[in-house]
Parts: sequence; C-alpha cells; structure tokens
Amino acid sequence: MKTFGFLMISTFLVLFATLLPYSSASTTRRFHFNVEWKKVTRLCHTKQLLTVNGQYPGPAVVVNEGDTVEIKVTNRIAHNTTIHWHGLRQYRSGWADGPAYITQCPIRSKQSYTYRFKVEDQRGTLLWHAHHSWQRASVYGAFIIYPRQPYPFSGSHIQSEIPIILGEWWNDDVDKVEKQMLKTGAGAKVSDAYTLNGLPGPLYPCSTKDTFTANVDAGKTYILRIINAALNNELFFAISNHTLTVVEVDAVYTKPVHTKAIMIAPGQTTTLLLRTNHLSDGEFLIAATPYVTSVFPFNNSTAVGFLRYNNKSKPVNHPNRRRLITSLSTRAVLPDMLDTKFATRFSDSIKSLGSAEYPCKVPTTIDKRVITTISLNLQNCPENQTCSGYDGKRFFASMNNVSFIRPPISILESYYKKQSKRVFTLDFPEKPPTRFDFTGVDPVSENMNTEFGTKLFEVDFGARLEIVFQGTSFLNVENHPLHVHGHNFFVVGRGFGNFDVEKDPEKYNLVDPPERNTIAVPTGGWAAIRINADNPGVWFIHCHLEQHTSWGLAMGFIVKDGPLPSQTLLRPPRDLPKC
Repeated sequence: MKTFGFLMISTFLVLFATLLPYSSASTTRRFHFNVEWKKVTRLCHTKQLLTVNGQYPGPAVVVNEGDTVEIKVTNRIAHNTTIHWHGLRQYRSGWADGPAYITQCPIRSKQSYTYRFKVEDQRGTLLWHAHHSWQRASVYGAFIIYPRQPYPFSGSHIQSEIPIILGEWWNDDVDKVEKQMLKTGAGAKVSDAYTLNGLPGPLYPCSTKDTFTANVDAGKTYILRIINAALNNELFFAISNHTLTVVEVDAVYTKPVHTKAIMIAPGQTTTLLLRTNHLSDGEFLIAATPYVTSVFPFNNSTAVGFLRYNNKSKPVNHPNRRRLITSLSTRAVLPDMLDTKFATRFSDSIKSLGSAEYPCKVPTTIDKRVITTISLNLQNCPENQTCSGYDGKRFFASMNNVSFIRPPISILESYYKKQSKRVFTLDFPEKPPTRFDFTGVDPVSENMNTEFGTKLFEVDFGARLEIVFQGTSFLNVENHPLHVHGHNFFVVGRGFGNFDVEKDPEKYNLVDPPERNTIAVPTGGWAAIRINADNPGVWFIHCHLEQHTSWGLAMGFIVKDGPLPSQTLLRPPRDLPKC
C-alpha cells in the first residue's frame, strides 16, 4: 500500500500544481465514475472497499467557473448507489443533486446515470460523495472550481495547491455496521482510524508506511484545500509551528483569519494559505483529531502526516522513534478534544469577504421564519423485540419531533408529476410543537418518543427564508453539522441556550455573516441562517453526522417555480433512474 499512497499524493500535487489558478474559459467537462470494489489494506487489515475508479479517496473533479459538467456514474456493484455534488447549487437542475429518494431514485446495479449541471457563480473548494446508506464512508473526493478572476487574497503567487481530505476508516464492513445499528437500535460501532487523504499515519498499527507527506519549498505560499469527508466526526486540524490563514469556506471567499488550528465539520471545506517561512531543519506535523461534544462512544485517536521542507531534512525512518515523536507532538499542536471555547471562537471569526466584486447578499428582511428543534430521541422498544439503546429502547433523531422517513420513490419526481399522495406531505411544523427549556431539560427522564413521516414545507420562488436550528439536551447536548442542499445560506446568528425570538434577532450580523452550505450548530445552543430561496425544486436538509441522518435527523423544503421560464425546474433527464 505504500506505492499506492505515494502515487495518490503525487498525482494530487502534480495535478494542482500544473492547473492555472484562474481561467476565463468555460466549456463542457466530462468525467466517468465507476462505483466498484477495490481490495485495500490499512491498519494490518485487508478488505474490499467501495471506491470510484478503484481510488481511495476518489478522483478529484476539477472544473472552471461557468463550465457545464457531465459525470457519468456506472454502478458496478450489487447494491444501489447515488453521488451528491456537495455544495453545488444545482440551479434548476435538482435532478443532478444526488440524495437517494429525495431528488432521484438510486442507480441500480449494472446501470448508469449521467449527472448534468452548470457551475454558476461558484468558485473554490467543495466535495462530492455517495449519498446512499453509509457509502460515503469511502466514496468521496474533492470538487475544485477555478475562478474566472484572480484570487482576491494576498499572496496570489501560489507555488502549488495541496488538497487534504479528512476521513475515517473502519476495519469492518461499513454496510454491516450501519445495518447492525438499525437492527438493534443502539449506537453504531465507531471507526478504527482517522485518515489524511486515505492514510492514517504512524500512530496506528502497521501504518508508518501509510503516512501522508507533503513536500514544500521554503519561502513559498501554498493553498491547502481542507475537506472533512468523515462520516460521523467533526475534527480539529493543524500544522505544527505554522500559522494558517483562512481565505475561503464552503467555496465562498472570507476575510482573512490567521489561526493555529481550525475546526471543520463533516461536509465543510476550508481553504487555507500556508506560508513556508521556516528555515530550520525537520519535518512538521500535520494532524487531525475529533472535536467531541457527545456522550456516545467515539474514536479518540489522531491521524497524522508530515510537512517536509525540500532539501532541509531527511525523514525519520525508524518506526518506533517516529511514532514517539509524533505522539508527543500532537499534544502541543491541536486543541483539546473537548475545547468548545476554541471551536466557538474559530467559528465566530469567519466573516464573508463582502467586497464590491464579491458582495455579501444576506437578506436583511424575511418573508418566513421556521424554528426547528434538532434532537436525539429514545423510542420505546416494540413488543416482542429486544432493543440495545439506552434503557432498553431505540435511538432515533428528529427535527421538531418528526423523524424523517425516506419514501420508496423520489420526492422530486413525485412533486414534478404532481403525484405526492402517499409520498410526502407539506405539513412540517414551522415551530416546535411544544415549548420547553430545550437545552436545560433532563437528558434522560423525559418522554423522548418521536413521530415519523416525510414532512416538508414550501416557499415561493424568491422568498427570503430564515431557519433557526435549536439544539436540545435530550440524551445530551451536542454540536450538529446541518447541511442545506440547493442553496448557500448566511449564518446571521449563533448562541448557547434557547433562541429568543424577541431579543436574539437584534444581535444578528446582517453586514458580513459567513456564507456556507453546512453549519455546525453549537452544542447546547442554536444557529440562525438566512436563505435567498431562488432555486426551484425539492431540497434536503439533514445532519451530516451520518448516524443521525439514519436515525431521522432530516427534513426537506420545496421552492416553487418562479414566474419566468428561467425560474422553473428543468425537465427530468431521459436517463433518470427509476425506482
């Protein structure tokens, strides 16, 4: 596996070093993805791993702003699959968004589907991943959009770009892990390792050779494209003895933020400038470890790699010595796993660039406000069954006490054909059904049974929508990364405790709030986002901790067609998969 890891990293670096930093040309870019099994070894353990084109992580999709993209996905496994282009707005092209049973039926075995969409008014670092069951545990990759104009940040003379995709590795079959969780009602088995570009690093068994290394020259500026593709964990990331400068999040430029570390939730991307100012010999640690807010079991290990200055040092080859140096160094490099104060300070520091060329188009007034709780739940165990969750019950999750159920056919297709009966309803509660002390309630003594359904809400085209995500303390307070499909949004407010509809909006940032597609809702708190609902179709909102989505922490909304032909959902493609 050493050769594969080296080739993967070299391919990434050569690819990103040779592409122009910006391009005024636009064209049609075509790619072919084969979803297939590949034998992969990590942590002394060899297994069949689900991949795209036999690569782990999968191939990078690299396009220019304004390009039309066609990606043919061929399913070469026995199970259904779909691919989601995470953060791509899919304007009028919801058929290409990818979440199974939301915007399409899955691609069946031995069949293909071509995702067609245009990249409009977006530039920067995004990702793609499978969006069926837990397949995105290994089926993921970078999606890079080069801008029409030069980068707006200083240091535009970039030496090269280094993508670093954070992930998780299970020695077990992830499909079996998911099925066991759903069968027993218990929590899922945690991963066995975190990875940097698919490589765990020397702190794990048999992994000294499976270590990510980025070679750099002194006195240069590099772009680091950090992507959290982990299945169930928010992560801290840092490079020892180096300051990182945030210049973009979720493919939106930001005001520069200088930091020693970042917190990045699953589905989020952060683009950093790295200036290699060190003149001393030696390798520098690249490290990622979880940010923990849950009482559930978690993987408390650390993935590490190395930043190596060319012609400055020789690698430390002795496995035991390198492991010792690495384990000692991680304590000084990364925040503590429980450091909510750091995570909060970092999140609060991110602001939209808000320049004349890249304005912050946050809605200053709203047409609709939806307030929804995000909760973990305990469901009574059905009669004649044995459940392994807390107190002999089953774990679920909900939004406004509705645990989302995926229908047997695509919601978007049934909406388009006006055949919603027995598929979905438009009665998602737009405020919590019961008012209580959301973040102060006893974690285990209350009735936490939830309702089940495929409930959505609907807004007119062009509506200025506000959604307040209110955390709860059922089971425990926890940081939840919520992802909105089809739209970017502006994080106008965040706080701890319960949202106050009278007082908290007065403190909103309506000048330069960060624009994102995934928001980490503070543990034991709330987050308010505003959306310009200008993309017709059906759009999924869900927790990007896959365990919680499986338990039902999701909802959806519909944006109606606008009055003009250019404001209407396109016709479904001819090769759209059938259920």
